[in-house]
Amino acid sequence: MSASPELANHPLSQVARVLTWGALGLLAYGAASWVVAQPWFALRSIEVKTPVAHVTEAQIRLVAERQVRGTFFTVDLEQVRESLEKLPWVREARVERRWPDTLVVSLVEHVPLARWNDDALVNDAGDIFVAAVTMPLPRLVGPEDSSAEVVAAYRRHQAALAPLGMRIRELRLSPRRAWRLQLENGMQLALGRDQTDTRLARFVALYPRLFGPRPAAQDAAVQDAAPVAALVPLTVDLRYPDGFAVRLPGGIAPHGFAARTPDAAPLLKPSET
Repeated sequence: MSASPELANHPLSQVARVLTWGALGLLAYGAASWVVAQPWFALRSIEVKTPVAHVTEAQIRLVAERQVRGTFFTVDLEQVRESLEKLPWVREARVERRWPDTLVVSLVEHVPLARWNDDALVNDAGDIFVAAVTMPLPRLVGPEDSSAEVVAAYRRHQAALAPLGMRIRELRLSPRRAWRLQLENGMQLALGRDQTDTRLARFVALYPRLFGPRPAAQDAAVQDAAPVAALVPLTVDLRYPDGFAVRLPGGIAPHGFAARTPDAAPLLKPSET
């Protein structure tokens, strides 16, 4: 016997239907939660899909032991990902499930470009990270939050010096925004604050003529002598408007230029910038 329309539309009947369906929903949810929490769906392995150079199996296993909780269905993938990205060399991590019992991990490692300040490393995107490294790397120094700017300057200046076969050992940006370079041959370059790319380009253009190997003497007695070795300046101050100042070992002057006494006053004052 079916209920009368009046009874079916009664407010209490509608409330009863809502409660019934709600109870059935909670029962189904509880049953599903119980099923997915059973050891039938336990995670049994973690697979690293991408090759890694610095992250070790022991580090990944430690993250798994501490952070992987639950079963195939209930594990918190975001928590596992965040834990992996806290490892020293991990730049980015992605974690996926693979039926029936595996987590698949893809890792992107940092590629160190240089040492950053006193105790960190920096990659080519300017991201700072802390890790142990034994390979020789240039050193970049700068104020907080300047790593991307210093990395960009390093790449430009290294490209500018490439025709001379010179490499940067240290690039420093002072709190006053002044740039200074030290090269692997020991030479130091003061670039100042403004027009640094233009100043360095002028130095690169003039360097071979000023400091390249000197021609051998033309005297017949020494005509077979080899050219004199190239000079390597100790410091080069590029902050002058139309040139640069040079200090050479022993006070030697670049060939083609008259030597000045050590106590002679400079003709031009370097720019403050």
